[in-house]
Amino acid sequence: MYRTPIVTILGHVDHGKTTLLSYIRQTDMTAKEHGGITQHIGAYQVNHNGKLITFIDTPGHAAFEKMRSRGAKVADIAVLVVAADDGIMPQTMEAIKHIQAAKVPQIIVINKIDLPGLNLKIQSEKIKKQLSDKGILVEEYGGDVPIVPLSAKTGEGVDKLLENILLVAELNEIKGDPSLSPSGVVIEANLDKFKGPVATLLIRNGTLKKGDQILVGGIKGKVRGMFDYALKSVDFAPPSSPVEVLGLEAVPQVGAVLGQLAEVKQTEEVKSLMDKLRQGETKTLKVIIKADKQGSLEAIIASLDKFNIERQVIDYIFSGTGPIGEENIKLAAVVGAIVIGFNVKVASTAQKMAENEHVLIRTYNIIYELLEDVEEVVNTLLEVGQLEEVTGKAEILAEFAHGKEEKIAGCRMLEGVIAKGQRIRVVREGQLIGEVKLKSLKKVKEEVNKVEKGNDCGMLFNPSLDFQIGDIVESFRVI
Repeated sequence: MYRTPIVTILGHVDHGKTTLLSYIRQTDMTAKEHGGITQHIGAYQVNHNGKLITFIDTPGHAAFEKMRSRGAKVADIAVLVVAADDGIMPQTMEAIKHIQAAKVPQIIVINKIDLPGLNLKIQSEKIKKQLSDKGILVEEYGGDVPIVPLSAKTGEGVDKLLENILLVAELNEIKGDPSLSPSGVVIEANLDKFKGPVATLLIRNGTLKKGDQILVGGIKGKVRGMFDYALKSVDFAPPSSPVEVLGLEAVPQVGAVLGQLAEVKQTEEVKSLMDKLRQGETKTLKVIIKADKQGSLEAIIASLDKFNIERQVIDYIFSGTGPIGEENIKLAAVVGAIVIGFNVKVASTAQKMAENEHVLIRTYNIIYELLEDVEEVVNTLLEVGQLEEVTGKAEILAEFAHGKEEKIAGCRMLEGVIAKGQRIRVVREGQLIGEVKLKSLKKVKEEVNKVEKGNDCGMLFNPSLDFQIGDIVESFRVI
């Protein structure tokens, strides 16, 4: 069934993103009927030729990336705004990276065509060439990316943009099913002194109803009230609807994923592998193996088979090539397996699912390291059933120079506790960057022994590590 496309607008500062969103919102008749207050919940819908389009008004580059890194599918289509006079700028490059990483179709907007003295033909060709150099081929260059010149100030060309959004949505067959349980993502959240915890949920599929028991990023709640993009009270929210929801027990994080409480309870009944090992319910190590090539996969299985000579210690639940996906995590959760990857990536949605369902993922790019780790797990399994447990997790949001060669990671705690003396590792999109020690741990300017969930802190690693913004810092212990 056709679903209203969800659109996010990205681009360099001052290239006209906000002006474009404002023009679209203010000229839409539906918005006028509701008093033009659609900006309050961070998203709104417009009607173009009888079809709705949902625009996300919140995510800049950082928020868009944060949602994506948490495994939350945000938008169906990305609109990249480039000013006609400036062309590709640093934040434009950041936006391109985010769009390409999210693997969503895009539309290029050349804005500010109303500037006096502008030679639009020359500037357009320059921008198309810059985009081509970055791997983006517009339709005029034989690619499949539409390019729309417009003025967000006067509105010239905006209708053509909306037409292109609907066309791209149709070509990409964006579909939804209102009969399903609701799924979605938090795009804004705050604590209101009158309403309590309030979250704006973008419903991507299914229908959210008033009175539903829900779980959002680990926070339970019952939908006591819902308001649409115009702050009008509604009883249900179909696919692609942005709604403000009341009734959560606490304020969720931006990017938190919506799930049904009944589904979560069912998941909690499946015990984690660590629980099973501690309770002695199994003496076999169930594994799901994914590798980059069939030859690599066969070599790994042949090497692991040495552990099964005397008796069946390793149980191969599934093996195959390609990235680690949600289907692998679902299977691992049901049967109590660990997931091993060799030279493959972990899909962001799979990483999030693994965290929620307590599935252990390990990725490697050197075979002997993989074999050593499996041997260690097998040996401890045969003895007392030891495995690793993550005790704290933080996201790197900034970096600061420290001395000539070192740099401090500015972090925000996502869960648990990170303390001095614990083993620390840095992970990027499921890939291990390195294991280090904490040389220094600070809150503001004060040296501290530990940092808990919700707090910001500065970390100095020993040895120094080439981390990046968006990397995840994990503390762990062996059980």
